[in-house]
Amino acid sequence: MELPGAPATYALIIANLIASLYGLLFDQRFVASYAFNVGALVERKQHYRVFTSSFLHGSLFHLLFNMMALLSFGPVVERLLGMDGFLVVYFGAVLTSGIVSFYVNRNNLDYSSLGASDGVSGILLSFCLFFPLENIYILFLPVGIPAILFAVLFMVISAGLMGREGNRISHEGHLGGAIAGVVLTLLMRPDILGLVFG
Repeated sequence: MELPGAPATYALIIANLIASLYGLLFDQRFVASYAFNVGALVERKQHYRVFTSSFLHGSLFHLLFNMMALLSFGPVVERLLGMDGFLVVYFGAVLTSGIVSFYVNRNNLDYSSLGASDGVSGILLSFCLFFPLENIYILFLPVGIPAILFAVLFMVISAGLMGREGNRISHEGHLGGAIAGVVLTLLMRPDILGLVFG
């Protein structure tokens, strides 16, 4: 599949690389100051953390994994929805992820999360709607999974694992981002229902 020009995708990747590498390599306090944190939202009303946290990562692998996923699916979705539509899905997913994460963890003021996987989840699920039969490969598995099946499994697994004690992965954030990706894409392009159910 040919990669089209995708300025918004590339700008998000560059912004993530700059912010994450600075935090990881030079200033951990920077990460703590802008990561998603329930206590900071409740007590200090730092609502901007819902968005700033999506540009920070906990490790180089975390950063690389999310940026490779965004590079794989972002340009295609940006071409299909246009730059404005792509940004609506991406940041709509980030916002929805923050709302779901806050609701699920509202009684745990110490809860924190970070990473672009909320926005990436929205873009990935948007891609699945456009290409329901396209195979998606997970890490090193040699066999692809049809996109529509992947989308269903992604949401079911995320819903089943969210809110569990000791989770280092924000499954609730993934679920919120995924739902936003589906809903916002269908609102902008209801015609693709025919691709999924046709």
